[in-house]
Amino acid sequence: MSLIKSISGIRGTIGGKTGENLTPLDTVKFAAAYGTWLKNSLDKENLKVVVGRDARISGKMIQELTMNTLTGLGIDVIDLGLSTTPTVEIAVPLEKADGGIILTASHNPKEWNALKLLNSKGEFLDGEEGAKILSIAEAEDFNFTEVDELGEIIFKENYMDVHINEVLKLNLVEADKIKKAGFKVVVDGVNSTGGIVIPALLKKLGVEVVELYCEPNGHFPHNPEPLKEHLQDISDLVVKEKADMGFVVDPDVDRLAIIDENGQMFGEEYTLVACADYVLSRTPGDTVSNLSSSRALSDVTKKHNGKYLASAVGEVNVVKLMKDSNAIIGGEGNGGIIYPESHYGRDSLVGVALFLSLLAERKQKVSELRKEYPAYFMSKNKIQLTPDLDVDGILKAVEQRHRDEQVSTVDGVKIDFPENWVHLRKSNTEPIIRIYTEAKSQQEADDLARKMIAEIKSIIA
Repeated sequence: MSLIKSISGIRGTIGGKTGENLTPLDTVKFAAAYGTWLKNSLDKENLKVVVGRDARISGKMIQELTMNTLTGLGIDVIDLGLSTTPTVEIAVPLEKADGGIILTASHNPKEWNALKLLNSKGEFLDGEEGAKILSIAEAEDFNFTEVDELGEIIFKENYMDVHINEVLKLNLVEADKIKKAGFKVVVDGVNSTGGIVIPALLKKLGVEVVELYCEPNGHFPHNPEPLKEHLQDISDLVVKEKADMGFVVDPDVDRLAIIDENGQMFGEEYTLVACADYVLSRTPGDTVSNLSSSRALSDVTKKHNGKYLASAVGEVNVVKLMKDSNAIIGGEGNGGIIYPESHYGRDSLVGVALFLSLLAERKQKVSELRKEYPAYFMSKNKIQLTPDLDVDGILKAVEQRHRDEQVSTVDGVKIDFPENWVHLRKSNTEPIIRIYTEAKSQQEADDLARKMIAEIKSIIA
């Protein structure tokens, strides 16, 4: 059991001791720090914060604690109840709120929960803002309001329907073509809020839906991270139902994985690649993903005469670079689509609508579409180090050894070789180096990882 504090929020396991897990006291303390930071930084009266949660078993408890703490600071709360990360993100500007809190531990198992913090644009806080909140929490520097100035809680139900309608308004979402295509889709909502909103969106688009694990009870039927090894049930059901595809989301609905008509993974990395291919074919421009995402996005962007840029890992870094470069679309290789025409946050609803628009336009099967993209394979490893080792020094030595290659030091060390790449990043919480590789075969990716591990060990020796 553990409690992890970072600039993006606080997450931990439910139960146990204060300061070691996400207990009620820790929840109140962190919500109070966020509310205090808002009051200090905005210096205005009548603050308003949007709060929503995924379907975790602990969600209602954590939400009540969070909302009542904010009202104790004199802040009004818009309660969305069961929601998704992107729904809360779009609600903040729509409601002209000053911030937002999403109660979700994303793809972590059911015993975890978290408070994820948003600014007035409905976007995640940057490092400086997050650090201030951590400092306020540590000092317990709170000043709660008097009884006549308590905030109020306003419940707004069905905000996921508002979100669906916002997606349907997007210019590139071809609702009529999707309806005419007559798609049949299996949805795995991992018994969270994706089981409500994704089928509802599909039905609005005239898609026949087969629901799998769409009861929002928080009892995840499999590991909630949408990876191949966790998705055998939907793969089997797509084939059994003779469906055109399957859609899988994580508990807070910001990651989208796709299954083709044969029950095979489309590839989480390729969710963004396909959506970018469609968007760039209609609106030429540039793209952004993080340094650990597939080279396939760069290839597709060049095909459309655009420029590809890579940011440090982390959604807030992707968003910053997208804004700086005025990118048309971007995201992360874990199935996270960020489409600024909608909002600057990963959004599975946007991903579903764009992907179906692409398929309807090209009149292709999912497996046929996948064959059009470059085939890359990834390997993800880590090397354990002793705490006394100088990780930065090791990375610097690797950089020097490969100085004649194309090297980026934006986030660790990434070496782009002509046919493959390797990305080394140090962990902020433990003495390890994460090693990501990508190549044109799994064997080649695995071999490159082993070669890099051997190289690091030789530097240490």
